[in-house]
Amino acid sequence: MAPSVTAASLSRLLGTWNNGTAPAYRSLADVVRLLILDGRLPLDTALPSERALSEALGVSRTTVTAAYASLRDQGFLSSGQGSRGRTRIPQLTPFGPALVGPPQSSPHPALAAPGLAAPDGLIDLAYSALPASGEVVHRAFAAALTELPALLPGFGYHAIGLLPLRQAIADRYTAAGVPTHAGQIMVTSGAQHALTIVIRTLADRQDRVLVEHPSYPNALDAIRAARCRPVPVAFAPGGWDLPALESTLSRQRPKIAYVVPDFHNPTGLVMPDSQRRRLARAASAAGTVLVVDETLRELNLDGVTTTPVAGFSSAVVTIGSLSKSHWAGLRTGWIRASEPMIQRFAAARTTLDLGGPAMEQLAAAHLVRALDEPLPARLRALRDNREALLELLGEHLPEWQTMQPAGGLSVWCRLPEPSSTALAVIAPDFGIRLAAGPRFGIGGAFERNLRVPFTLPPDRLESAVLALRAAQDRLDAAPQLRRTLKKAPAAAIA
Repeated sequence: MAPSVTAASLSRLLGTWNNGTAPAYRSLADVVRLLILDGRLPLDTALPSERALSEALGVSRTTVTAAYASLRDQGFLSSGQGSRGRTRIPQLTPFGPALVGPPQSSPHPALAAPGLAAPDGLIDLAYSALPASGEVVHRAFAAALTELPALLPGFGYHAIGLLPLRQAIADRYTAAGVPTHAGQIMVTSGAQHALTIVIRTLADRQDRVLVEHPSYPNALDAIRAARCRPVPVAFAPGGWDLPALESTLSRQRPKIAYVVPDFHNPTGLVMPDSQRRRLARAASAAGTVLVVDETLRELNLDGVTTTPVAGFSSAVVTIGSLSKSHWAGLRTGWIRASEPMIQRFAAARTTLDLGGPAMEQLAAAHLVRALDEPLPARLRALRDNREALLELLGEHLPEWQTMQPAGGLSVWCRLPEPSSTALAVIAPDFGIRLAAGPRFGIGGAFERNLRVPFTLPPDRLESAVLALRAAQDRLDAAPQLRRTLKKAPAAAIA
């Protein structure tokens, strides 16, 4: 079932849309267009009938008819049966050689290659990750080296992971109020690997997977790679739209619902316990497996108190990782689920690999048990970085709207114009690499957004923000670039 929005829901999204400075139909069309571009109205959503919307807004049907016609003319609304239509993103002008030089003129041509990190000297804002917690990681591997000989007589295959690591992870869940035993844990090669296993196990081609909108780009890629259909649910102002989530679960009954309730990537939002309970209940009623990504849960900068979603339902599948709390180079993640579900994941895993490396798992067991040792210092540094970034953005880019995230690693900025991709295209000319807003959405949404991580120290953040200011100035001086630079360089994002 394709998504739709009721007249009452669209009226709430529109807010105070008619300021009286332009014809009513134009103001209405402009606000609907922004809702589509911002991802708050997902693509292929059926808009209300003209009559229903005119009644909800208290305007004439002629106003709504003219607004819909304007949206169709601009390519934001398809023709539909009767007076209804579905949201679209128009085809955009291809890359314009008259406005930009040939590829070889870029000082950083490596950026055009997918999956490559930024060349030396380029400030990489596409990755939202920290350097290793040095001495702690070193000690963990030193200890692991002394423990490795005990494993050498065995075959070395551990489909669900080494017991010491699984027990250490289970103990942390138990300490957080969710009783867990080692049989409920499967160790994976990072959170992305974990999600891939979960999707391959639980969903078939063309199955629906509910996602937040915006969402983590690599999760969207994993869903698409499995030939599943992502079903986006937009955020309400300041948080999750629980009525929309409940309605989508009830009507569409997706196989999986993937959510990031703890310092959501990219928005930094945190879901309160009352909403976690409602979401778990709605997923259970719909027969949907709720997959919760807790990769950023430990990066709680403001001391927000929440219960893991698994505490509200035994059917929840939880994904975790050491990548954000310790170091992405460890490539150690895990799945927490019921024991029968873990056995299903283990059976499905063999199509990908036969288990993770033993040495890294031994070291990870020490890191999980000692997680509270390096975390306070890392959180203090992140708070300082967050404060510095917000001050720098406020000083040098006051036209950008920002909101202080309660945790995580980045700030989700709202731009004054739909120019995120254009900024990402020209960013290497100013010494930075960006992840354009549409990478976090479906069908070209979030052109008015940009994720800026605060994982760099304040001096590097200052250089990055000054570069962003220079790139923004270039766009302001040549607004036609926004219309033509609509294809960002392919690059890895974390």
